[in-house]
Amino acid sequence: MATLLHIDSAVFPQGSASRDITAAFVKSWLEAHPEGEVVYRDLAANPLPHLDVAAVSAGADDALRSELAAELAAADAVLIGAPMYNFTIPSTLKAWLDQVIIVGHNAGPGVSAGIPITVIASRGGSYAPGTPREDFEFVQNYLDKVLNGMFGAEVDFIVPEMTLAPVKPEMAEFIPLAEASRTKAFEEAEQKAKELATRLAA
Repeated sequence: MATLLHIDSAVFPQGSASRDITAAFVKSWLEAHPEGEVVYRDLAANPLPHLDVAAVSAGADDALRSELAAELAAADAVLIGAPMYNFTIPSTLKAWLDQVIIVGHNAGPGVSAGIPITVIASRGGSYAPGTPREDFEFVQNYLDKVLNGMFGAEVDFIVPEMTLAPVKPEMAEFIPLAEASRTKAFEEAEQKAKELATRLAA
């Protein structure tokens, strides 16, 4: 039986592209692997404290950090909903990363866990290569570096773009692009979840 650690960080409980797509991923994963387990953390509903000197000093002996590290270690795969806020990840997700990354215990040089991590990196506009705001993209760039560099993770991104087009009059012309991106993201989530579940169950 494989375990999927599912983390959401979008502020809004409804109407969130990242939450909708992570939910579709989980549904598809469970359909392909019904005996699998899903461990869920909603970082918006239950935010973690920021890292402080006591937690840093204690490392893996800190109760919360030990709990989070054990939760990650027990997972066979991780799913993260990471919407872009002010060009980067939500502060709640950064707090989780700061707490769960314990250099010398589960992260850092010489650590090569190879755990598959799927990130739903939703964003209101487009920050793809060649776009005017390409240089403002600090979600994929950051998460790829930290998850791969600290955990040796196998990081995969699903990127629904233009999510604000339906609610921003000034972005109305981009609604078809937003709809196409959303449809593609759902298709990728369902396909990748099934492939991952099959792989883990083998």
